Amino acid sequence: MFVNIAAYHFTPVEDPAPLAARLRELAGSRDLRGTVLVAGEGLNLFLAGTAAAIDGFVEALREDARFAGIGVKYSHSRTQPFARLKVKLKREIIAFRRDDASPLLGRAPALAPTDLARWLDQGHDDAGRPVVMLDTRNREEVGHGSFAGALTLPIDNFTDLPDALEPHREALADATVVSFCTGGIRCEKAALWMRATGMDNVLQLDGGILGYFEQVGGAHYDGRCFVFDERVALDPALRPLVDGGDVGSGNNGAGPEAPGNGRQAA
Repeated sequence: MFVNIAAYHFTPVEDPAPLAARLRELAGSRDLRGTVLVAGEGLNLFLAGTAAAIDGFVEALREDARFAGIGVKYSHSRTQPFARLKVKLKREIIAFRRDDASPLLGRAPALAPTDLARWLDQGHDDAGRPVVMLDTRNREEVGHGSFAGALTLPIDNFTDLPDALEPHREALADATVVSFCTGGIRCEKAALWMRATGMDNVLQLDGGILGYFEQVGGAHYDGRCFVFDERVALDPALRPLVDGGDVGSGNNGAGPEAPGNGRQAA
């Protein structure tokens, strides 16, 4: 049984290269596979290995004061979902190319999964405003599943979101908009950008879809969540679609979201 982890943390990294080298050593010495992305804005990683190796890596990572509070999500698979270890330096841990969308300047207001489920149950937020779920993922991911009735955009790359959202701005003005993605990075950046450009009615779903699955389950969600690795997608019980040829068993966490071909998202 392999343990899969997904984690990201926004924090200033003045010199990313030494951090990348250290993480390569920490992961490689434990025979972990997956993708680690390091940028001036922080860290984004998706790794799999034995339980002891994963625990040792996380413990060592948290010894760095910058990442002492990093949140880590866990899941299990019977097979290793990554072919090799990749550690990369990036300009951003998820490319958006918008200066007004940096979480280093402050987080976008976040909505807890349990509060979202309550709002969706009652059909409005606590102020009586309609709730619109905004999917910030690409069309390939949306094809595997999304929140029921969500606004989805015909995009292939996260950088396409601003132009694709433009025709919907007026219709969203009187609603509470909750942006969401797989694990939280994209919906946080999208919410920050939308608020910076005049949409002060936008929240981010804390922890993304996988955090929602972990805390709530599948209520109000149709289908699976695409995860960009050899497991393909996870159901609301966090069970992989593909796990050594069969559907495996999940647990109370979220798995990696980086594929073997180098694409990555969260």
